[in-house]
Order: sequence, then structure tokens, then C-alpha cells
Amino acid sequence: MAGGTPEHAALAMAVGRQLGNQLEGTQCRIFSSDLRVRVAETGLVTYPDVTVVCGPSERDVESRTTVLNPTAIVEVTSDSSEHYDRGVKLTHYMKIPSLRAVVLVSHRESKIDVYDRSAGEWTHHFAMAGGQLRLPALRATLDVDALYAAAREPS
Repeated sequence: MAGGTPEHAALAMAVGRQLGNQLEGTQCRIFSSDLRVRVAETGLVTYPDVTVVCGPSERDVESRTTVLNPTAIVEVTSDSSEHYDRGVKLTHYMKIPSLRAVVLVSHRESKIDVYDRSAGEWTHHFAMAGGQLRLPALRATLDVDALYAAAREPS
């Protein structure tokens, strides 16, 4: 979300850092919100807060700067995007054949939701403050407290 709050940007970077540290040395690359993703089946084009692509990027023939094969997508919610992120956009994302995880990071509370398709069917899991959330498709874990601590304004 271009033009988001400092907290929003910090949460996105914290997730990218946690995933990046765990995925170092693998075939997966972490991308910022500058990467455009298109849902081929529906035509929706978005700029997720964090995108993970494992293996070579499949580029859109209509726009070589757009990828079609994310493995995981992270959206940090906001007052203006939360309903869309958890509804229509999530439904679109779930139609991407390569996608194995959608992570929704709450801007309201210390909570992370994961929609995971590592076993073929979409399942939903979440973790609150004090918890950790496993992303089986990436063989990674997100630590809720560490994520929100990294995004907190220094005192």
C-alpha cells in the first residue's frame, strides 16, 4: 500500500526480514511492495506488501515487470484495506496455482492469519501475541511478538 503509515511499512519490513533470514540459501526470493503480481485467471493486478517467489519468476507476457507465480503473499492490513484484503483480494489470490500461503498481518492487534495450501486444500491458522505461526510451504515460522516489536516506534 503506497503511502501507508510508518507502522504499516515497518510491519511489512519486519515480515520480510523474518522470512528473508529463514529463506537465505534457498531457491526463494523476498520482494517488497514494488513487485507487481497478476492473478492470471481473474486479471487482478496488485502490489502485495511482501511477495515470496521460489524458483524462477514467471513473467507476465503483457508486462515483463509483473510476476504470475508467487509462492507466498503478505498483506499488512489497514483501516482502508482490511475488508478488501480479507475478502475479495484473498479470493483472487487463492486462484493463483503457484500460491501456497497468504499471510495477513493485522494493523489493529498483534495477530497474524495464514491461509495455507501446502497440503492441497486451503486451511486457515492464526497466532496472537506470544505465539508463532508456521508456514509449511516455506518451511519458515513467523514470531508474532518479534514482528510487532520490530514495528514499534522507539521510545
